[in-house]
Amino acid sequence: MNSRRSFIKKAALASGLAVSSIQPIFGIISRKRDENPIIGHGTHKYKVDKNWGVQDPSQFPVKDCHEMVMDKNQRLIMTTTHPKNNILIYDRSGKILNTWGTDYPGAHGLTIVEEGGEEFLFITDPKSRKVCKTNLKGELLMTFNKPIEIPEYQNSKKFKPTETAIAPNGDIYIADGYGMDFIIQYDSKGNYIRHFGGHGKGKDKFECCHGITVDKRDSNNPTLLITSRSANEFKRFTMDGQHIETIKLPGCYICRPVIKDDLIYFAVIITNNWDTYDGMIAVLDKNNKVISFPGGNKPNYLDGKLVPPVYDNMTFFNPHDVCLDNEENIYVPQWNSNKTYPLKLERV
Repeated sequence: MNSRRSFIKKAALASGLAVSSIQPIFGIISRKRDENPIIGHGTHKYKVDKNWGVQDPSQFPVKDCHEMVMDKNQRLIMTTTHPKNNILIYDRSGKILNTWGTDYPGAHGLTIVEEGGEEFLFITDPKSRKVCKTNLKGELLMTFNKPIEIPEYQNSKKFKPTETAIAPNGDIYIADGYGMDFIIQYDSKGNYIRHFGGHGKGKDKFECCHGITVDKRDSNNPTLLITSRSANEFKRFTMDGQHIETIKLPGCYICRPVIKDDLIYFAVIITNNWDTYDGMIAVLDKNNKVISFPGGNKPNYLDGKLVPPVYDNMTFFNPHDVCLDNEENIYVPQWNSNKTYPLKLERV
């Protein structure tokens, strides 16, 4: 987090830049040859549409766009930290259908879950140090604050959750990625079960457990796939917190894993440092090997190890998440990107 805070300070100094000076970074309309380029590799190539989510900022403003999910009606729901609206709901054409929420100043992680035929959201907010469960209208149903069962959280300022995951049995896992790096497990009613992890370099520790998901590709043996972002790794755990494996991805500062069919997708927010705006998207096969780097160079392995990827200098500006629709198009919210709206990668 220290490196990210340093970056935010530097970015704030540049916040007065004219939009025209930012456009060449985004490649939105700066050069004709950059309009709707084809990016990616192998079987996973995409046409970029940077105008897909663009809105009138006087009506639907955004600040930092963090995460996005799709409901069963194929509406795209996104968190943003703008004080006027923390949740924006798009249709697949890029039209805004609804907005709500002013109680999440640091609106960050977003998880959608279906219970009894109805869908619910889990919103994490590291700024207000809480996790909230709501319905799709934004009505508050449950709130998690600092876990009083864990002695390390005597000071509530140490709880800065970034993500949640929901198990098939309804158990709730909270990743305290900007706080103590613990994964905290609750039952569906909000009763504390256990915690594991914590900050450190050991195999069962994390260096920013920024994202977490339940990997259900083996339906008989679901596991937790958890980001250790600053270490450029995923770590796999059993559902009761036992370390299984570490997946090293050099140069990939991973936000959170998103699983569709047999593949893992994620945003690489940076590849080098917070000052270079050099993020991209990654697609991994079922063997945890990168098969495409949309926004970066062709994946390259040397002696079985991933060679750190290189940004293409035109596509993204701090991509923070991916959301896939039923046609495997990818929607990308971006963090600290001069109030940029999400863009769309159309599968080709």
